[in-house]
Amino acid sequence: MSRKKDKLRKPSAEAFSRRDFLRGAGVAVSGGLMVGEQAAAAPPEGTTQVFGPGAVPITLKINGKPHKLNVEPRVTLLDALRNHLDTTGAKKVCDRATCGSCTVILNGSPVYACAVLVIEAQGKEIQTIESLTVGGKLHPISAAFVEHDAQQCGFCTPGFVMAVKAFLDKNPNPTLRDVEKGLGGNLCRCGTYVGVRQAVLEAAKAMKGGKAHA
Repeated sequence: MSRKKDKLRKPSAEAFSRRDFLRGAGVAVSGGLMVGEQAAAAPPEGTTQVFGPGAVPITLKINGKPHKLNVEPRVTLLDALRNHLDTTGAKKVCDRATCGSCTVILNGSPVYACAVLVIEAQGKEIQTIESLTVGGKLHPISAAFVEHDAQQCGFCTPGFVMAVKAFLDKNPNPTLRDVEKGLGGNLCRCGTYVGVRQAVLEAAKAMKGGKAHA
């Protein structure tokens, strides 16, 4: 009698629901992907134009000169400078927008080049450390860094110099406290902060308001 009862017994709810769940979940996920693909393929009218994923033509104005290149929109300004334009002054160190070694000046403000997409930099004034040497003559900031031993390994130095340039352009007569606060976004693993701060104060005097040798 027990065998007959087993034959007549319905499949357990657990066995049925597990198989059915997996089968239904697969359909749901596939359907969601199809809907997403269709939505991406046909964006609503009036939305922002989408670039990529392939390379697109871009023009950057770097140190006063236009540069045309073809890059994927996901490329950062730092990688475009170093890998596509051979402008290697800005260093790639942390690549996480924390150390400041890749600092450049964008429309008058210091930015981490590793955190800016190259496509976002179009139409803006980009200034790198290469612009600060004119006719082989050091910029007052660079000269002050040498004078006060404000560098050791040198990896952070280009970022510091550009951060100082942007800082002094807006704060021509800083105090030591101003310098400490103004350069808080740049790190030196060698610990040359004392020299850097003295170099900034010296450069401020030499630049006469931060506008000389611009």
